[in-house]
Amino acid sequence: MGFLDIPGLGKAHYHEYGSGKKPLLAFHGYGMTGRQFHVLERSILQEFHVYGFDHFFHGESQLTGWTEKQIVEGMPKAMVAAYVEEWFKVHGRQRFSVMGYSIGANIALILVELFADMIDEVILMAPDGLSVYKGFNFLTHKPVGRYFFRRATKSKWLAPALLKNLKKVRFIDDSLFQIAYNEIDTEQKRQDVYYTLNLIRLLKPDTTKIAELINRHKIKCRLIFGKADSLFSRSAAQPFISLLHAPEVHEVALGHWLVIKELDEYLVNLQQ
Repeated sequence: MGFLDIPGLGKAHYHEYGSGKKPLLAFHGYGMTGRQFHVLERSILQEFHVYGFDHFFHGESQLTGWTEKQIVEGMPKAMVAAYVEEWFKVHGRQRFSVMGYSIGANIALILVELFADMIDEVILMAPDGLSVYKGFNFLTHKPVGRYFFRRATKSKWLAPALLKNLKKVRFIDDSLFQIAYNEIDTEQKRQDVYYTLNLIRLLKPDTTKIAELINRHKIKCRLIFGKADSLFSRSAAQPFISLLHAPEVHEVALGHWLVIKELDEYLVNLQQ
C-alpha cells in the first residue's frame, strides 16, 4: 500500500495485491475501499498486480484544504489525469490496465479517455458512466434535487423515508434498498454519501470518444453485468457496447452486488 500526493486534491491511498505482473489501476464502488477486488483471487489477481485506490471519503484517502463549497461544486475532470501522472512518478512510466466497479468505472473510463495510448485493457463491472442514471443526475445536477439531497443529509428521517417510498413504488428493488439504507443510517454516513456523489458529479466520461479510442488502439474491453442489476444494467450500456468493435460482454446471475466470490468462480470457469 502507499499514498499518492495529488496536487490540488490531497493524498490518494492505494492497496497493492495480486500475483500477476501486469499493472492494473482499480477503482471500487461506493462504501468500499481499494481492497474490494481482493475476492477475485483466482481470476483477475492471477493475471494482474492491482493498485486499488480508495475514493475520497473512503478508506485512508484524504482531501487537503477543500471547503464544503468546493466539494459540492465537484472535482474537475482534468484532475483525474494526476492519478496516473503521480503513479508514474512512483512506479515508472509504463503501460497499464484499468478496472472499475459501479461509480469507480467513471474514473477508469476517464483514464481511457486521457491515456488510451498507454492502456492495454479496461475491465468494467456493473459500470456507472456508460449511461445517465436519473437518480444520481437528479440529486447532483438538478437544482431541486441538489436542494433536497442537502436537506436529506442533515435529516435523521428524510433519507430513510425517501428510500422506503422508492421501494414501495418499485423504483428500487430490495437489494438496492438494503445497500442504500446501510449507507445512510448515521449522520456521518449521510454526509459521506453527499460529499462523495457531489465530488464526482463532474466526472462524466465521453463515451463516444472512449469507444473510438478503444477501437483505434485495440484496447481489450471486458464488460460484466449482473442480470438482476436494476442500477447499471447491460441494456442501459448497450449504446456504448454497440460502438465497440470486439467487446467481451458477460451477464452473470447476480445483482448490482457483483464483486464477490461467485464472480471469481464465473471468470475462472471462462478460462477452462
